[in-house]
Amino acid sequence: MSTYETMSFHLETERLILRPWAESDAAEFRALLAERGNGTTSTVEHTRTAIAKLLTATATTGIALLPIQRRDEGDFIGYCGLIIGRSTLEEPEIAYELFQRARGRGYATEAARAVLDAAVATGRKRLWATVGAWNTPSFRVLEKLGFERDHVSTEDSGEVVWLTHSLP
Repeated sequence: MSTYETMSFHLETERLILRPWAESDAAEFRALLAERGNGTTSTVEHTRTAIAKLLTATATTGIALLPIQRRDEGDFIGYCGLIIGRSTLEEPEIAYELFQRARGRGYATEAARAVLDAAVATGRKRLWATVGAWNTPSFRVLEKLGFERDHVSTEDSGEVVWLTHSLP
């Protein structure tokens, strides 16, 4: 078992609430994934299975990818959290994705800042982020949070930039 504290699964900011997944998130989560436009669409059933896997991973690792809900509107606009991804449990990756309609308003930065604080509270010393080289808006978010470029790797999907952030 890890020597880290379990991450808080309820995070609140001025405009946002990050909370655990619910089965009722399946349709919205599916719509968000479909927006990527890479031709992959799944059924709500597949999405429910994906949510169940996320919840199982959370129970195992003590870190989580959390749905983002706008506080006033109460709507699901995306997710943000910590994942193992291409990294490790000791130095997890921060990940986030928002609906196109919710982009450009600072929500990703606001949610990611809350997740950074939650990561510090677990006792971790460093986080990673991996971003497709084409994804300028994601780089802006990570820059605002203090992430710095570490290296670049090449995958089937193209160049991936690895960024790191040392935690206090």
